[in-house]
Amino acid sequence: MQATASQRAMFVFICLVWGTTWLAMKIGIETVVPGVFAGLRWSIAGAILLLARRLMGQRVLPPPRLWPRLLLVSILLITINQVVQLYGLKHITAGLAAVISAALTPIGLLSFAVIMGQERFNRMQVGAIGLGVVGVFVLFGPSALAGQLDLWEVFGAATVVVGCLSYCLGSVMTRGMMRTIEPVQLAGLTGFVGGLVLLVASLAVEPGSWESMHFHWGWRSFAAWLYLLIPGALLSTTMYFLLVRDWGASRPGTYAFISPIIAVVTGSFLFGEKLEWENGVGMALMLSGAFFALRAGKAAPVTPAKAEAVAAE
Repeated sequence: MQATASQRAMFVFICLVWGTTWLAMKIGIETVVPGVFAGLRWSIAGAILLLARRLMGQRVLPPPRLWPRLLLVSILLITINQVVQLYGLKHITAGLAAVISAALTPIGLLSFAVIMGQERFNRMQVGAIGLGVVGVFVLFGPSALAGQLDLWEVFGAATVVVGCLSYCLGSVMTRGMMRTIEPVQLAGLTGFVGGLVLLVASLAVEPGSWESMHFHWGWRSFAAWLYLLIPGALLSTTMYFLLVRDWGASRPGTYAFISPIIAVVTGSFLFGEKLEWENGVGMALMLSGAFFALRAGKAAPVTPAKAEAVAAE
């Protein structure tokens, strides 16, 4: 299936936004408890999407038979993934986390999609992902993997792997649900449910969470939160679900090869971080891997006409 111009534009937007949200998260958690910062972001984003659908007279709640699956997917995509994203980096370098996430996301998405019968491996797709993984290690590997890992670093790396696989599995599971639930509706439901679970858990067990609910954040943290809310959650997540529906799970997942490049370039401009020749080689390999993977996908689009097929799920 050939990508349309609007689909390519959505993919580029996702790469740009998700390549810069790391800075907003870093700014935000300087003054706000991570669980509250992320839980409010996702629950409010989901509530906005669902309220908009209600005002337009569209369905909000899914069929009752899908509620257990929706809860599971929301926890996988939002709750667990966000906990790892904001806490796993306390024990490992950002470079090592980038290596793990960028290399594992496309592989995890494709593998889960194949296991669940949504896609099939083909040589071009596997080769493209391999090319991107090589690029990730050329770009980040020399600095990220320098030195010995202690036990806490091993623990931090393991949590990043778990969170990444949780996100991949949740993404693949959403595709079957889109035969019954529209992508915007699903983005709202998963954001609201996953964010609410995260917020409640934070208020129950996370030190300083109730103080953060007084909203004495400062303008920088509020600005960062708004960036994560509007482009990062409302727009990008909806676009991502649309691409998962139309492309399958693995092709949109190649954003993981491109977003780290955006992060590197942003860091160079904002913080004067030096770019070496191997950085250019790594970015070129990652972009090439994403390009070929986007051309290699074979998943058929999901349409509402297939709604009855999801009944067995």
